[in-house]
Amino acid sequence: MKNGKPDYMSDKKVRKPKVYSILVLTLIIALVMAFIWHFFEAERMKYAVLLLSVYFAAVVLLLLRAFRRQLRYNRYSYNTIIYPGFALFAASLFFTFAYITAESFRNTGSYRLEQVVFTFVHSAKNYMFLTTPLLLFFSLSLLVSNIALVRHEGKRFVNILGIILSALLIGGDIAVGILDLLSAMSGGGNLAKNMIVNVGAAFYLYFECMIIGAAIADIIAARHIPDKDQDILIVLGCGLRGDGSPTPLLKQRLDLALQFNREQELSTGRQALFLVSGGQGSDEIQSEAESMRAYLVSQGIEKDRILIEDRSCDTKENMRFSKTIIDEIYPEANVAFFTSNYHVFRAGLKARQSKLRADGMGAATKWYFWPNASVREFVGLLTEHRCKQACLLLGLTVVYSVLTIIVYG
Repeated sequence: MKNGKPDYMSDKKVRKPKVYSILVLTLIIALVMAFIWHFFEAERMKYAVLLLSVYFAAVVLLLLRAFRRQLRYNRYSYNTIIYPGFALFAASLFFTFAYITAESFRNTGSYRLEQVVFTFVHSAKNYMFLTTPLLLFFSLSLLVSNIALVRHEGKRFVNILGIILSALLIGGDIAVGILDLLSAMSGGGNLAKNMIVNVGAAFYLYFECMIIGAAIADIIAARHIPDKDQDILIVLGCGLRGDGSPTPLLKQRLDLALQFNREQELSTGRQALFLVSGGQGSDEIQSEAESMRAYLVSQGIEKDRILIEDRSCDTKENMRFSKTIIDEIYPEANVAFFTSNYHVFRAGLKARQSKLRADGMGAATKWYFWPNASVREFVGLLTEHRCKQACLLLGLTVVYSVLTIIVYG
């Protein structure tokens, strides 16, 4: 951090992390593999799998390094999701080939080329089965929290998204397992059945890595506390009661901003302006911004310290319209935004897309509310940047399709 802003906003020496080094490493490994295959015919297999073990260990380290640098550069990024999620998959490949390497050195000739290719072609399926206990625990926890949410908040579609995701995770695991069993019972060499299993596992692998990465990114964003040198504190709206007063969720955001302001004044003596952001819904008697201003005034904040943004209808507009106001009065301001813990990461993405330099902080929510709300945020993340998501998913599908054809075609 520097001057209350993420490093990517204030330190030009901190560059956006790239993972092109993995492509370079892959090319080098391929050349060395070709050399080994040509000149070490007698023992080439054990040196080849040793090289693969080293390769996947390096991939894990490069992805984790990129993740660490991404947090410094800009924690509100899709890369913050992608790097840790796929680093875990690369780690599973490292452990697999480390075991094969140990067996190859213990008993030369115990593994052939066909077996190594077989390990690759079923790596997504194996990872899926390996992580089944973790996914079962995650799904059951999500199910329990959603049942509690429905009991407290009512039977609405948005309140059962966690139940739907749990069913998809468990159902997908069972479906791939049954297909794999049927394929094995029929001899295990059927191209069509193995193609369905491996492509299905590739889809599952993609979404599993994204879920894990999103959970990590959400937790990091929700636990972050901005530096105590902010000039403007944005509070994002989220609905009002029937009488126009803040809902408990919105009140938590306001109270968090007030608490941060008090702590900043005590520690640095720096007074910040409040910028309340939220328009008027069709079922609301006033704008969320007006309601928030009234609440802040009731808590002792002077009216001239409260800026109003009352046109926005969603988070993207919250950030875009707030930036317009900030640029007019204080373009170099240090800015922090306040929202609910499950919403910090996605709100940070919207701020970044709006070119608003802002650091986020999340207010605590009830234990049964956060998991389902996080699922909603995850679905929202997947529907954005659809081209990037499609390229990743298509790439995995093509790789596993080609490997399956090579092995079973």
